[in-house]
Amino acid sequence: MAHHTLKTAYSELADRINRFPQGAPPSELLFKILKVLFTEKEAGLVALLPIKPFTADKASKIWKTDLTTTRNILDGLAGKALLVDMEQNGQQEYALPPPMAGFFEFSLMRVRDDIDQKALSELFYQYLNVEEDFIRALFTDGETRLGRTFVNEPALSVENSLHVLDYERVSEVIKTATHIGVGMCYCRHKMMHLGRNCNAPMDICMTFNTTAASLTKHGHAREIEASECLDLLQQAYEHNLVQFGENVREEVNFICNCCGCCCEAMIAARRFSILNPVHTTNFIPVVNETLCNGCGKCVNVCPVEAMALVSANDPHLPIRKKVVLNIERCLGCGVCARTCSFKSIVLKSRPKRVLTPLNGVHKAVEMAIERGVFQNLIFDNRVLFSHRALAAVLGVLLRLPPIKQVMASEQIKSRYFEYLIKKMN
Repeated sequence: MAHHTLKTAYSELADRINRFPQGAPPSELLFKILKVLFTEKEAGLVALLPIKPFTADKASKIWKTDLTTTRNILDGLAGKALLVDMEQNGQQEYALPPPMAGFFEFSLMRVRDDIDQKALSELFYQYLNVEEDFIRALFTDGETRLGRTFVNEPALSVENSLHVLDYERVSEVIKTATHIGVGMCYCRHKMMHLGRNCNAPMDICMTFNTTAASLTKHGHAREIEASECLDLLQQAYEHNLVQFGENVREEVNFICNCCGCCCEAMIAARRFSILNPVHTTNFIPVVNETLCNGCGKCVNVCPVEAMALVSANDPHLPIRKKVVLNIERCLGCGVCARTCSFKSIVLKSRPKRVLTPLNGVHKAVEMAIERGVFQNLIFDNRVLFSHRALAAVLGVLLRLPPIKQVMASEQIKSRYFEYLIKKMN
């Protein structure tokens, strides 16, 4: 009976997680991860929480507990980085973040003794790096991606700098953030417990705005000033790390400094390159073959193996090599251009700009439409049978081909919903 109770609580939590566009396919490994992070009681309670941010008063009514008890539970969950708490319009609100980018990463952003981080790292590795379902769903379902690549600013020419918008610059995200936190890189910390990590900097995972405010409040990240964060960005550039951040224009909540060997986004970009799992920058590197000496530096630093050395077919120098670029795989990060000693690589603007959602709400709506879970955002209180029933009906309607095609059209997603979101703010 105890095993059945445990499985029911964690299964319900998994169902709740999968009502959000960024879900986690159920498996025995997922249940083992959730059991490390959540107690049985916590799993059952969190499974009842809404998708949208909520107050303690709302949670109290859902859980049928008094307000003091509810607040203690919510604050305890936020203290374990399982919920994010934030100040909105003068009152405290809470939200359950998705697994990634969310409570999976938060569990390894600092050294903790309340959970077995080595065992958790091994479970994460099996679930994310061996089993394919989670990473494939996270990075390849739909067209709107979880994250996007930021251009390596030192690699930009003076001319290119004039065409880079503020939201495309990590430096601008840093300078305009209301809160900044830095913690351990989840990916390299996980790989460290498996003896697979590289020597790239560990304490360089950047969070911003409401996420940073919550993580620093509870000690899961260290609060820093913009000047220190800019120094960390320079350190990331010097180690040829790629900036991978939240796929929004406003209120970016995270930017990871990714290596090609440990980081999930870069591994996914190589594994599923044909499906374009990560949004690129608006730039593409162009190689000047007359200046390139085939040294291979750019090949070595490319995190997604978009560069390769081939024969230059030079009859006067048969061993000469040249670089070729796989445009379909390239992220446009610019690391190659920055490391080229002969300045034979320059960044050029892509012919078509990459569309970036306005903010987190816009991104969630686009992802929900594409992944067939839009009804979950509309009928959010799943405690009520009427909401569950209406969500089921709407879910069927939205899967009908004509409606699905209209809702998923680029014009509806990028213009109509952005207009509505701006009106709501």
